Amino acid sequence: MKEHLAEILYVIALSKRTQWAFLLGMVFFIGINLMGDYYVSRLHFSGSMAGLEQAVIPKLLKRYDKAAWFALISFWVLAFKCYQRDKRRFF
Repeated sequence: MKEHLAEILYVIALSKRTQWAFLLGMVFFIGINLMGDYYVSRLHFSGSMAGLEQAVIPKLLKRYDKAAWFALISFWVLAFKCYQRDKRRFF
């Protein structure tokens, strides 16, 4: 088991593409969530539409959250593919 963990860490340490894909996944996840929170917090309806504000805001936040999760998972899948490619190259 120790050898497998060492092999994984060795490949990740040498593979810049894997590192970048992993890092970009986290950056985009946090960025999309913060951007969505910022834009939704500035959303205010007036007049007869003010009652819809409480119904629309959670739905918009959920969409931003889904987009952030999609970005995170897709970048991590890319990181896994790069890891597999570099593992074959190194070993």
